[in-house]
Amino acid sequence: MYVALRLIFERWSVQISPQLISPQGMSTVIFFYYCIASGEVDAAVIEIITARSPGSFPSLRTCESVEFGAEMVCGRMGGLSRRQREICKSSPEAMIAIADGIKLAMDECHYQFNYHRWNCSALNKKHSLGYVISVGSKEAAYTYSIVSGGVSYAISRACSRGELSTCGCDLSSSNAHASWKWSGCGVDVNYGVKLARKFLDAREIEFDARSRMNLHNNKAGRMAVKNNMVEICKCHGVSGSCSMKTCWKGLPHFRSIGAHLMDKYHRARRGVWNRSSGLLTMKKKLKPRGTDLIYLEPSPNYCQANSNLGSLGTKGRICNKTSTGMGSCNVLCCGRGYNTHQNLVSKQCNCKFHWCCYVQCSKCTDLVQVHSCK
Repeated sequence: MYVALRLIFERWSVQISPQLISPQGMSTVIFFYYCIASGEVDAAVIEIITARSPGSFPSLRTCESVEFGAEMVCGRMGGLSRRQREICKSSPEAMIAIADGIKLAMDECHYQFNYHRWNCSALNKKHSLGYVISVGSKEAAYTYSIVSGGVSYAISRACSRGELSTCGCDLSSSNAHASWKWSGCGVDVNYGVKLARKFLDAREIEFDARSRMNLHNNKAGRMAVKNNMVEICKCHGVSGSCSMKTCWKGLPHFRSIGAHLMDKYHRARRGVWNRSSGLLTMKKKLKPRGTDLIYLEPSPNYCQANSNLGSLGTKGRICNKTSTGMGSCNVLCCGRGYNTHQNLVSKQCNCKFHWCCYVQCSKCTDLVQVHSCK
């Protein structure tokens, strides 16, 4: 717990008070971290108020001047089900990793859909742990899978870094080989997957088509992390001869998880809700695998702003005039045309290497044409 506190407060150069290392103080920290992850807090508006008595703990004033206990912290996180709030209150330490995973998923979703009409803008909503897209589209399928993958990833990473007291390294071995042995601090991905499932699946309480779809895509996100673990090895021996290796399982870069799920998005399967049997079946007879993404409804065109669809529209989006694919003005602007304006762009130029050992560059400005959708 103390490690998690230190990592958070070092970022903002805030001194850790002894009163913070308590269940009540930890709740304050969770809200502090959650506000950072959701983009609500700027360094200039952070104020830690000194405790007035030895028995109290510092309250945190960020968006509003209130004192946050565990109940208030979890209450601030919109979109949580009753079961999720219980998990939040009982495991405040884990909520740091969960918030970290959601932020990781948001950033990756924006990267993968950067040139699409729908570019994950709905995930910018504050406290967006609930349904972010009401339509059961392929985009909704990707959203649930990437958030589930992000939470699984972040919890597993926190375990291997010693930031959670309830888990640690995975010391189990597999694929034993004579020339190397399993050692080091393997990532306990099973714990991350288990806790992510417990927390994210807890809000799917309705026995309907959308809940079945969400649960399936949550699982696909978790499996994407578990099935893409990488083997990390370190050589030992005289002069780097590598006569012996120690190996352990580690997490890949999260970008590879995002790309993997993007591939699944392009090949997502459409399901049909059978009311009589209460089962989600596929349009085509072939049963989907647990790693596939499934959706229920065709995607809208996302050309116009519509909050119910999780769409901000494409008005004002920067487009590529010369391209013909995703991100092109023709596709992105939905036939409305585009505006052209001039922008001054600064960049490094005239770079020279100096012995030894640094590179020195000048700053140049260019006038470039920028196109944006009408």
